[in-house]
Amino acid sequence: MNITLLGTGNALVTECYNTCFVINNKNEYFLVDGGGGNTILKQLKSAGINWKDIHNIFVTHKHIDHLMGIIWLVRMICQYMNQGSYPGEARIYAHSELIKIIYDMAHTLLQPKETAFIGKRLHLIPVADKEQVNILGRNVTFFDIHSTKAKQFGFSMDLGEDRKLTCCGDEPCSKEVEKMAEGSEWLMSEAFCLYSQADIFKPYEKHHSTVKDACELAERLGVKNLILYHTEDKNLKDRKNLYLAEGEKFFSGNLFIPDDLDVIKIQE
Repeated sequence: MNITLLGTGNALVTECYNTCFVINNKNEYFLVDGGGGNTILKQLKSAGINWKDIHNIFVTHKHIDHLMGIIWLVRMICQYMNQGSYPGEARIYAHSELIKIIYDMAHTLLQPKETAFIGKRLHLIPVADKEQVNILGRNVTFFDIHSTKAKQFGFSMDLGEDRKLTCCGDEPCSKEVEKMAEGSEWLMSEAFCLYSQADIFKPYEKHHSTVKDACELAERLGVKNLILYHTEDKNLKDRKNLYLAEGEKFFSGNLFIPDDLDVIKIQE
C-alpha cells in the first residue's frame, strides 16, 4: 500500500500543485481531494495512474484548492461513462453540505447527457461524523475536524494489527479529534511554513500550523510516521532539508517532507 502525493502546496502556490493524494492497494485507488484545477489530470498521468482506475474519491472541504480538480474528474467520469469507456461505478464521499455543492456545480456546468449518470453510476455519498465505509478493503472512519472556517472532514484508515493512517485535512488537529489521531502509525498533517518564518507567512492568521507545531503535536500523540504537506512554495529546492532540520528537533519518529509525485510506502 502506497501514498502518492499528487500535490503538496497550499492554496496560493505556483511552483507546485495544491495538496491532494492517492492511496493505492495494488490496483485499487482512493483519491483524496483534487487540487485547484485540471492539473489533477496531468499529475495523475505523471504518476502513472490511469484516472479511469479511480473509483473512490473523498473531498475534505469546499475550498477551491481542494474542490475544483474534483469537478474536472466528475466531468471526465460522466463523459466517459456516456461514451461507454469508463468501467463500473464511481463513488465520491464528502460531508452533506459539500455533496450538495458538488451536485449543484455538476448540474450547472455539465451537459444533461453527462449528469444523467449522477446517482446511477456516479454516486455522491454524504458521510456523517464517525461514519465508517469500506475502501480498498479497509475500514475508513470519516470525522468532522471542527474547522473554524469551512466545514471539513478528515479520515482514519485501519491498516490492521492495531495500526492506522490518519488524515486531519489542512488545519491543525483540534482537541476534539486528537483521539482520532492518537497513536497513529501514519499521520498526514498540514504545515504551512517553518516556525522560524511564521512572521513572514503568518500561518496562525489562516488557522494553519508550522512545522514545529505539527511535529510537537505528533510527538505528544505518539505518532510513528509523520507526513507534512500543504506548505508554502517560496523555496521548494530547499524545502525538504529546511523542514526536516526544524521538525526533527521536535519529533522523534520518521518525518517525511514529500515533493509532488513522491511515493511513500505505508504498508508491505
